[in-house]
Amino acid sequence: MQDTILIVDDEPNVISSLKRALVDEPYAIYSVNSGEDGLKLLKQHKIKLIISDERMPGMAGSDFLSLAKKEFPDAIRIILTGHASIGAAMKAINKGEIYRFFTKPWDEIELKIAIRMALEKYNLEAENKRLLKIVKRQAVDLKMIEKKYPSITDLEKDKDGFITLPEISQKEFDSIVAQIEKEYS
Repeated sequence: MQDTILIVDDEPNVISSLKRALVDEPYAIYSVNSGEDGLKLLKQHKIKLIISDERMPGMAGSDFLSLAKKEFPDAIRIILTGHASIGAAMKAINKGEIYRFFTKPWDEIELKIAIRMALEKYNLEAENKRLLKIVKRQAVDLKMIEKKYPSITDLEKDKDGFITLPEISQKEFDSIVAQIEKEYS
């Protein structure tokens, strides 16, 4: 899936500036002018990263990001503000669990690195979730096999610590493999 970014800012020149900074990057970039429109767009597209201004008419960026976190908890959140204050930063971080906080004007290289790292974090977490599902499914499959074939996972070791396999006939082996293949095909 392509990396997707949503930019939320009431100032069109800020949106244009961010898009220009990311023009050479392989991202699908969406932009809206308000938190309300941002929430609507999040329902229509799978967004990996949200970059929001803090001070906007209607809904503050920290309020928007807090709502976005509740409905779309996997999306990474970055906030921009032209009015840096410790109070604004703490509010944004506490309400929306912000990944990074930038002041306007921002350092373009630092912002691009933060975006790259945020998307990498998102993709790694998504891959971890996918792999965890596979491991859980395999654990269930293994338990089912162990129930059907008791002692199949019991291993014996020789005096040097190498695993030894019990002697079974080729016919018994072929029968077990055929049964397992039949169940899982």
